[in-house]
Amino acid sequence: MTDAPETTVALPAGVVERYEKFSRFNSPYPAHRRGRAVDLYPGDGVGRSPLAGVVRAVRTVGCPDRPYAAPEDHLIVVDLADEWCARAGVPAGTVARILHVIPEVSPGDKVAVGEALGPTTRSGFFGQWVDDHVHLGFRPPDANPFRASGSLPLAVDAPVEPVAWDGTGRVVERGPTHVVLDGPRRDGGVGSFAALASDGGVPLDGGATHYAGGGAFESRPEPPATDGTEAAALDPGDAVSLFGTRVGTATEHGAGVDGGGAPRIEWEPVDVRANGERVVGISLFAARGDRFGVKVVCPDRGFSIGESVTVALVPSDDPIRLGVG
Repeated sequence: MTDAPETTVALPAGVVERYEKFSRFNSPYPAHRRGRAVDLYPGDGVGRSPLAGVVRAVRTVGCPDRPYAAPEDHLIVVDLADEWCARAGVPAGTVARILHVIPEVSPGDKVAVGEALGPTTRSGFFGQWVDDHVHLGFRPPDANPFRASGSLPLAVDAPVEPVAWDGTGRVVERGPTHVVLDGPRRDGGVGSFAALASDGGVPLDGGATHYAGGGAFESRPEPPATDGTEAAALDPGDAVSLFGTRVGTATEHGAGVDGGGAPRIEWEPVDVRANGERVVGISLFAARGDRFGVKVVCPDRGFSIGESVTVALVPSDDPIRLGVG
């Protein structure tokens, strides 16, 4: 006897498009590694609701002690409105979990899509280079919404354009542990999402390769690759390459719309180098706008604004892998 398949939550494109960026796999936590959570980046410090429903509970929780982060985080549990459940393709009574927002709502409050729940918070649950965001996951009607595990598979019904890049760009933003480069760029398409493409034209997601695994976005139809490295869509077992180096292998597909979906990627043991020096990795996501940039995580290397940086990948016997905690 086999278990019944889990319902996949299909997050509508109209919801995701209210945010500047999103990522499903750019995290070391199990829910992200398994394609069961999404991070939504508002860009303005306001934690807007990605759903409609009634607040069931608000809790304050402890988080890892980080010098750059608040000592606590917050969980907002929302009983989803029946109409929102129908739109997302899940049973009535499905529950949402929202993290990294300082709640300005209380149990019993009704919330609508786009409504402010409170300001985002710098949480010890994510790295210093990670921008403020709204973490979103879902639980079936009969599940305990306060446990850390048990979220439903999640798909994002927002196609992402793959954009090729040669790995070279200039620094346009500096932080304590990262820089943002001015590439890749794309022509037009402002308002839709785009992400860095693999050598075979697949838009990539995740922390490459400082987290053990990443993933791919569901992409817009593109011409097939001509270099023979991989097709413009990935199947389990396919090789994934970037900047001419094999960087990962596609595993089983994550949650997807209509049973499809983008696969997860197990990263190969590689080092990321910036101007020849090893750095922690590159942070990948889908973003709107003509210049969405790549974030290089480099806490031990200071690049200057305007400096030209070339990112390369090389096989490694001791790759950097950041875990939970």
